[in-house]
Amino acid sequence: MAEAGVTFRHALGTAITAQDWDFFYRCYERTYLEHGNAPYLTRDFFDRMAAHMPQHWLMFIAVRDGQPIAASLIALDGSDTAGTAYGRYWGALQRVDCLHFEACYYQPLQWCMDNGYACFEGGAQGEHKMARALMPVRTTSAHWLAHPAFADAVQRFLEREGQGIDSYVDHLAQRSPFRADKP
Repeated sequence: MAEAGVTFRHALGTAITAQDWDFFYRCYERTYLEHGNAPYLTRDFFDRMAAHMPQHWLMFIAVRDGQPIAASLIALDGSDTAGTAYGRYWGALQRVDCLHFEACYYQPLQWCMDNGYACFEGGAQGEHKMARALMPVRTTSAHWLAHPAFADAVQRFLEREGQGIDSYVDHLAQRSPFRADKP
């Protein structure tokens, strides 16, 4: 990033200004639209987060030639120490090689280490994240389905799917970029 003339600043909680939120949303919306999707979170959603839950947000702004060019948004679990940071929403107004990874992974990871956060969750999807030391983890969710037959069908599917996921996660673990300690 230094060779490309890009620097970063971050803002936490109430230090994220209205202008930062506006810029972030502009980047977020543009990036979604460029990829053929409408952004699923609205500007109103982010306004509400800023107003009612500011302590749960950390924003990184990429700057080039004195102008902001990209932003990423990280959710924090609210713990002052040993917490988890959850990435990430992001967007950019300029294309710079590796900007996405710097804004969404490297800057937040460094912030987590500097601020005593125990865990950084890099977000869903992508075996490519393994090359950046973000290993897949199993996640859970809870749902209630009103129709008993539908609930039963979903349960049967999830049992089969779970076996496949277990096998896949085990396979990915064998490709870990981390050195295994030898006894």
